[in-house]
Amino acid sequence: MSIEVSRVSALMKKFHKSNILVIGDLILDKFIWGDVSRISPEAPVPVVLVNKESSMPGGAANVACSINALNGKTSILGVIGNDSDGKMLKKQLNNLADTSGLIIDETRHTILKTRIVARHQQLVRVDREQLGELSKKVLFEIIKYVRKHASLFDAIIIEDYGKGVISPDLIREVVSIAKKKNIIVTVDPKEDHFTYYKGVTCLTPNQSEAEKAIGIKITDEKSLFAAGKKFLHKLDCSSVLITRGEHGMCLFEKGKKPFQIPTRAQEVFDVSGAGDTVIAAFTLALASGAEMQEAAHISNYAAGVVVGKVGVGTCTQEELMGKILMQEK
Repeated sequence: MSIEVSRVSALMKKFHKSNILVIGDLILDKFIWGDVSRISPEAPVPVVLVNKESSMPGGAANVACSINALNGKTSILGVIGNDSDGKMLKKQLNNLADTSGLIIDETRHTILKTRIVARHQQLVRVDREQLGELSKKVLFEIIKYVRKHASLFDAIIIEDYGKGVISPDLIREVVSIAKKKNIIVTVDPKEDHFTYYKGVTCLTPNQSEAEKAIGIKITDEKSLFAAGKKFLHKLDCSSVLITRGEHGMCLFEKGKKPFQIPTRAQEVFDVSGAGDTVIAAFTLALASGAEMQEAAHISNYAAGVVVGKVGVGTCTQEELMGKILMQEK
């Protein structure tokens, strides 16, 4: 099955009406760019002469960027520290999303990932993060926001990077509220947390995450189908979308046969941000009235656009339609 261009066009015209809440671990991605011409006399490491520095929203914040690029509306719910990195992240998000759900935790630093890049080659990454569950006070603030504002949203994306924001108590509360209000809940999961996500609308693990979480090595169609079936049964979720890199995707829905989609990537330069794009496009399409299989097709095309870019990228509506027009002739 392919998807008709006219159908995609009709769905995309509704994207701007869909309002998505993104809940998860917020990260500021910082880049230090420079050149290397010598080795340090102090240790056998390259000396980087810095040319410029830049930063961009990462983690759950990048999902909000992906939704914005596709012309959807989004609000972001997460935690930052009372520091310069938190202020920078909020400033960058202000033009992309509703940031009224950003909660300042005085006990934590804003998560910062700094990459030092020389001549297009990443030399090292330095992470500053404070792991561990949120305080009860901060968790209550997040739940309070969901309770108060849930009716504004067509869908909720849970973006779990395992940094402490996502917990079983939060998931149970979000799923309970969403079911009462008929709100879609999708999850980009952390492999160690799969038991958290019972009752959600859809999970979008990559193949490696799926194998580790479910205990089945995916080597062929038979093992792939077995893994998907086990997911649906174990987590009592409506669907699972397993992304498989050059092998495309496979969608599993309750009561339906597995639905495989070949990759739409022609050239792969960088897979950074592909998972964020998948869940953003998939959820936005569902919120705009797409069937599961249609949403999977659209997210597959969007991922094909992003992996063709260097660095963490997003996909616009124009790029998405261009990709579909090129391959659905």
